[in-house]
Amino acid sequence: MLDRDGPVPVYKQIAGLIHEQIRRGELVEGDAIPSEAEMEAEYGVARLTARRAARELRELGLVHTVQGEGTFVGDGTTYRPRRKPLLRELIAQEIAERIHRRELKPNRPIPSEKSLMQQYGVAKMTVRQAVGLLRDQGYVFTVPHRGSYVSPQENWPEG
Repeated sequence: MLDRDGPVPVYKQIAGLIHEQIRRGELVEGDAIPSEAEMEAEYGVARLTARRAARELRELGLVHTVQGEGTFVGDGTTYRPRRKPLLRELIAQEIAERIHRRELKPNRPIPSEKSLMQQYGVAKMTVRQAVGLLRDQGYVFTVPHRGSYVSPQENWPEG
C-alpha cells in the first residue's frame, strides 16, 4: 500500500491514509488515530516516521494530541469522554496484581524498564509513568541507579 521508493515521503503517505479515513467518516471527531506503536506495526515503519505522520496531521489541523492519552481527530474543543484506561494505568494495575499474587516479592526488583517496554510495546515514558503510579500508591520504591523494588506490604494501599 505504501510506495517506499516513490517521491512522496512515507510519513506523508501514512498521514494521507489517515486523512482519507477522516474524510470518509471512518474516523470522526474525538476518535483516536492509531498510536505510534500501532503505526509502526501496521505500516512497518520506525517510530520517528509514525511520529512525523501524526505531526503532519496536527499541522493540517485534522488532529490534536493529549499528552499521555494519544492523538485524536478534531481540534480538541469537543468534549471526549475517556473510553478506556490509559496504558500506564493498565501496566501499573497488572504489576500491582502480580505483587498481590506474590509473583513479585517485597524488597525484590520489579521488571526493568527495558523489559516492560518490550512486554507492553510502549515507550520508556509510559513505563516510567506506570512505575510512578505504583510508587504513588505505595506498591514500589525506587533506588536511584538501581531500579524499582516492591515495597513492604504495610505500605500497599488497603483493598
